[in-house]
Parts: sequence; structure tokens; C-alpha cells
Amino acid sequence: MFASGRTEGARVHTGDEGMDAVFRALGDATRRQLLDDLNARNGQSLRELCAGMASTRQSVSKHLAVLEAANLITTRWRGREKLHYLNAEPINAIADRWIQRYERGRVTALADLKRALEQTPMDTREFVHTSFIRTTPERLWQALTDPAFTTRYWGVTFESDWQVGSPVVWVLPNGARIADPAQVVLESEPHRLLSYTWHSFTPEFAAAYEMDPAEVAKLAEEPRTRIRFEIEPRGEVVRLTVVHEGFAPDSALLDSVGGGWSELLSSLKTLLETGEPLPAAEPEPQPAGQGG
Repeated sequence: MFASGRTEGARVHTGDEGMDAVFRALGDATRRQLLDDLNARNGQSLRELCAGMASTRQSVSKHLAVLEAANLITTRWRGREKLHYLNAEPINAIADRWIQRYERGRVTALADLKRALEQTPMDTREFVHTSFIRTTPERLWQALTDPAFTTRYWGVTFESDWQVGSPVVWVLPNGARIADPAQVVLESEPHRLLSYTWHSFTPEFAAAYEMDPAEVAKLAEEPRTRIRFEIEPRGEVVRLTVVHEGFAPDSALLDSVGGGWSELLSSLKTLLETGEPLPAAEPEPQPAGQGG
């Protein structure tokens, strides 16, 4: 499990100021290269990132600080080693605001970057995502645990008292209940930290989401993963770090988790800041000759 609570004092940008910071950060070729390197292999240390660059360690460290201030990367401490992870949220926010307003052909590069950041690199075994949400720790905790909230942005409700060791029952949109003795709360510090084991992949889950039962059965064979929510107040905003970990090598679940988490957490942020979750995304058009 990661250590928690050790973060750098980078300034948090919000609103248009945040978008300006993202565009400034992306305007430098070295910083774009660092993002490319992390997209190829996420969770690298400064030493590892420097090995692939022609810049000095001090220069790379400064570039990483700019990327972190723009929230394009998030950092985690593992022992004495600081690891760096891609963070898709700023690109999502820019894409949501601008791509719909202008001809898509003029923003292909931005859309491609958005997709790249949402794809979890195949040679890492964890997903890490950081959001800065204009809310309070108490309100964010409620959004993570109260069925009245989770139903709105997640589509599922949870049955749990959120005490360590207590069961976590998932109630799906079709009313199916997913319960298992191994689905339990691992850590619980109200308004600061919540962690629990991931749900079981059952035939009821396959039916609720119209998935291939054989595909879901394959997911059920993988080791059970863990989700961790870290909540940290930062002035007028709250820093939410989500860590999904414990994936097996070549995990089919890990291959799909990045985009799903990015969309869900964007909807959570929008709900807390505006009172309404994001509208459901329309399916992407399929190439000719492919379809359901």
C-alpha cells in the first residue's frame, strides 16, 4: 500500500487559471516528452525519467514541477522514492469545454492526447488519478459513501457502515446485489481516507451491464483489486487522489479501468461543483464493417 499524506506544496490552479496553466505546460517540448514517457510507462521516479532525457536532473525536476502545478501529473511516495503518474483530468476539462465548440478537425491533437492520458499503460499495475474539487472534505466523503450521491454519478449504491472490516455490498442499476465476504472496508478515516476491496465479477454483473458472460468470468479469475480514496483540503478546494491497485500482470481489468475512472471522477467533480453530474456519454461511432 502506498504511503499517504506526503505531497509537494505546488500551487493549485482552478477555473480558467487552471486551463492557462495546462496550455503553458503543454507548450514546452521537454514537458510533452515527459508526458509521453509516462504514458509509455507510468509511475516513474525522477531518476528513471532523467535517463531518457538530454536535460539535467535539475531541469527535469523543474519541468515536472510545472506539470504537477498544472495537475497534468500526480505524485506518490513509495518509501523514499517519489513516483510520477499521468493525470487525465485537466485534458478532460479542456476537451469538454473546447472540443464541442469548434470543428473537431482542428483539435485532433488535443483529442488524441486526451485518449492517450486516459489509457492506463500496460506495464504498470495501478491506476492513479488526482482531482481538485471545489468542495469540502465532509461533502466529498458524503459523495463517496452516501447512496443518494453515488446513484447520481456512479449509477450504483453501496450498503455499508464504512467501518474497517465491514462488508461493502454493491447494488447495481437493475437492482442486482453483489455481495461477497471478501468485499470489505480496508481503511476508513471519515473526511480523509477510504479504502475497500473491489467487487466480485458475477453473472448478475454481466447481465446488468450487458457484458459477455465469458468476459466477466475471465475477470473473476483475476486477483481481487483495491481502491483507495485520499482526501486532502487545499484552501478553497479539496485534493482527491484515487489509487486502484493490485492488478495481475496483463490484467484485462486494468486495460479498461483508466477511461472508466476518468469519466466517473469527472462526473463526481461536476456534481459537487454544479449540482448536476455529467450527462451520459454517447457511444463513439464505429468504423464501417463493425457494429453491434
